[in-house]
Amino acid sequence: MGNRGMEDLIPLVNRLQDAFSAIGQNADLDLPQIAVVGGQSAGKSSVLENFVGRDFLPRGSGIVTRRPLVLQLVNATTEYAEFLHCKGKKFTDFEEVRLEIEAETDRVTGTNKGISPVPINLRVYSPHVLNLTLVDLPGMTKVPVGDQPPDIEFQIRDMLMQFVTKENCLILAVSPANSDLANSDALKVAKEVDPQGQRTIGVITKLDLMDEGTDARDVLENKLLPLRRGYIGVVNRSQKDIDGKKDITAALAAERKFFLSHPSYRHLADRMGTPYLQKVLNQMEFCSCCPGWSAMVRSWLTATSASWVQAILLPRPPK
Repeated sequence: MGNRGMEDLIPLVNRLQDAFSAIGQNADLDLPQIAVVGGQSAGKSSVLENFVGRDFLPRGSGIVTRRPLVLQLVNATTEYAEFLHCKGKKFTDFEEVRLEIEAETDRVTGTNKGISPVPINLRVYSPHVLNLTLVDLPGMTKVPVGDQPPDIEFQIRDMLMQFVTKENCLILAVSPANSDLANSDALKVAKEVDPQGQRTIGVITKLDLMDEGTDARDVLENKLLPLRRGYIGVVNRSQKDIDGKKDITAALAAERKFFLSHPSYRHLADRMGTPYLQKVLNQMEFCSCCPGWSAMVRSWLTATSASWVQAILLPRPPK
């Protein structure tokens, strides 16, 4: 199937994802998607916000992402967001999107930093995005905070495994450059479930925060802890930038300038940065899936009950 044919599958995948989530069957479904995995404060949220070009994810200390967020990005002429649990409501203010994520998280998990595997499904239509389905997962941690259960580390791991063990799930392993890559939680999980590296792509954040005189050139050149699909470096906004409401468009321009001007990275500049990462993921999401995936979709449609098919085939909202 060519790229055009695979692009045409994306709306169907999104509707399948919504339909199966609505009836609580998402855990058993092996749809093409990209799981975003990393330790706490690795920069996962900033990467996703850079993809969308908007601030829309909850921020804070400790575990901020406490339910899987299934983020469906759809290239469209207008910009708005929709939640599966708020049918018919369009969000054009992305601060309201953030507040809704927080409220819906607390509704299921409570306010004590507990976690739940029940996903939140969010679809963002925008002319600034490429078609992608990403799953933002809780950051891995080892120490319980507040009222969290003592086994929080294992709860998070179990949740991650529900996604990353699926053959059609690509793993976006996010690791900060200013910590030892050999101890990366994301790479450890990826190596465990994808030992051949067929489904893993490494993302290195915080390159601008490394100690003076050090760099991550060997990592980005795929010489240190090599991955079959390699690593892509990104530069996110700092906390100061976020607090100061630095525009994401300006941040992406600063990221580009960073790679073009840094003596250790400028020879890699065309294969670094958020826009390049988004483009690579867009191409990989369907190309990496099993060749018979389209046939599997049609099999699901014919095998499902009439009510499920009706839910899956509901008309898509106008763009």
